[in-house]
Amino acid sequence: MSESTASITGSPPSRRLRTARACTFVAFALNGFVMGMWIVHIPAIEHRVGISHAVLGWLLLFLGAGAFAGMQLCGASADRFGSRAIVLAGGALCSATVFLPGVADSPWTLAAALLALGFGNGCLDVSMNTQAVQVERGYGRPVMSAFHAVFSVGGVIAALIGARTLSWGWRPSLTLAAVAVAGVLITLALVPGLLPPERSAPAPAGPEAAERAAPAPERRTPSQVWALGVLAFMLMLCEGVANDWSVLHLKDVLDAPAATAALAYGGFSTAMTVGRFVTDRVVARFGRVFVVRYGAGLAAVGLALASLSPWVPFALVGWTLFGIGLSGCIPQFFTAAGNVDPASSGANVSRVAGMGYVGMLAGPAVIGPLTRLVPLNVAFFLPVAFCVAAVCSAGLLRPARTVTSAPEPVSAEA
Repeated sequence: MSESTASITGSPPSRRLRTARACTFVAFALNGFVMGMWIVHIPAIEHRVGISHAVLGWLLLFLGAGAFAGMQLCGASADRFGSRAIVLAGGALCSATVFLPGVADSPWTLAAALLALGFGNGCLDVSMNTQAVQVERGYGRPVMSAFHAVFSVGGVIAALIGARTLSWGWRPSLTLAAVAVAGVLITLALVPGLLPPERSAPAPAGPEAAERAAPAPERRTPSQVWALGVLAFMLMLCEGVANDWSVLHLKDVLDAPAATAALAYGGFSTAMTVGRFVTDRVVARFGRVFVVRYGAGLAAVGLALASLSPWVPFALVGWTLFGIGLSGCIPQFFTAAGNVDPASSGANVSRVAGMGYVGMLAGPAVIGPLTRLVPLNVAFFLPVAFCVAAVCSAGLLRPARTVTSAPEPVSAEA
């Protein structure tokens, strides 16, 4: 019995599969930690290079462009060589290049550093999600959301360590060099525990053997994958709005003190992390469609409450509900995309992840110009509308055809 079907048939997961799951957790935590260490040091690097917030905003586009390119390149590579090999390359590259922004001394060198860091991040992101899809397929039950929760935990650890090293007066170049070395070593240690590429069924012998040996036609991306990518774009744009505008909403619209305003993002991010730790059990009981439909609905209610409330406590409750609602949605898109066609799992995940990442970057770019026409809290009704659209489109997560994954639980809402 293969590792990819053991759990589906009721057998407990093998030691090999449990090891792969643990190593995939490490990969997600490493990605969150490395990128979190870069984020913590943004103010110090901005000061070192001598640039304004506006210039930094433009330079961050290089980070996004590099990530998008890395996702698209490594998605197809993961299908060809296996996600384990790409996790090795992506993890080592993402870790090594985090050192570069710390030694940049001009806008141009910082742009090049962010392009390289973004590329490594994109490679690691899509390869670890592809490996997670393979691990989940082996378990035969939902485990994807917990991986994304551990990514958030990695960011929290980075914030704590980065705050301490900054308080000690360490230069960003020193801290990020240590992170680079540690990240490469961790990558080398975790990769052997990941699952190898899934073996295809042997071709039958006989008169048709020569015909079957002919090159397979080029695979086209299924329309369901593009639809999942659109949903990922909309809901990750919503997540980007919370990351970039939640604190400013409380501070500028509700005149909350800076310390109180910071609780808006704190409530959102905490709810996202906790929600992802419990989402897998909800998916196992009710299904992916249920999680996205009611999660996006709760997110719409939460953001509408935050937008309309004239009171800070209600606004904080709204941002927290927004985080709980969104927490379990994105992992379901990755799982669904990876299972549309297991032979093209990496490429399909890269499409959805890439479109979602563009949405994350588009959040500030879309809301900012809207605030010139309407107040900030009114501009939030665009992401509210995106959440409502996800509620109406959640049925797209139903499998288009049978795949070797856990059966979709039947729920009352299906």
